[in-house]
Amino acid sequence: MANKKELTPAQREELIKTLNARFEKNKSRHQGLEWSEVQARLQANPEKLWSLYQMEITGGEPDVVGFDKKTGEYIFFDCAPESPKGRRSVCYDREGLESRKEHKPENNALDMAAAMGLELLTEEQYRHLQKLGEFDAKTSSWVKTPSEIRKLGGALFGDYRYGHVFIYHNGAQSYYAARAFRGSLRV
Repeated sequence: MANKKELTPAQREELIKTLNARFEKNKSRHQGLEWSEVQARLQANPEKLWSLYQMEITGGEPDVVGFDKKTGEYIFFDCAPESPKGRRSVCYDREGLESRKEHKPENNALDMAAAMGLELLTEEQYRHLQKLGEFDAKTSSWVKTPSEIRKLGGALFGDYRYGHVFIYHNGAQSYYAARAFRGSLRV
């Protein structure tokens, strides 16, 4: 039986080519890292390629933004200029979704991320991403919310306006056409 989280050889080849081109075009995001080492790590972890493919087809434009020397893992974030189009109009989590009485969206950020094999960016990661460029100047992205805020019904999101990164709060049940989530993946 074939694993549904597996790419075809053609999909793998196309994804590697896309990631390589993005890596070369945006060297400032990953100074000191070599594509050949990233590619070797990707080829040794095909299940991670599937997650990167999900990031790509939903509009995330994943790219390497760091390297963890302790674990030897490369860190990928969604680097699309605006929040990924294929993940917009979602509540923060299942509890928020289920609390809506009407006009429920189709999904929520935490469940979508888990299904894709991703983690939502934390506030710290979101701020790091913003040091690599200007992201979410017209959109916003849910970020991982601390449990003490979530227990009170809230959830956090970030955006970039007026030359500054802002982290705000909303009810976890809210959703907007211009809000999605950005994911992170370690390979």
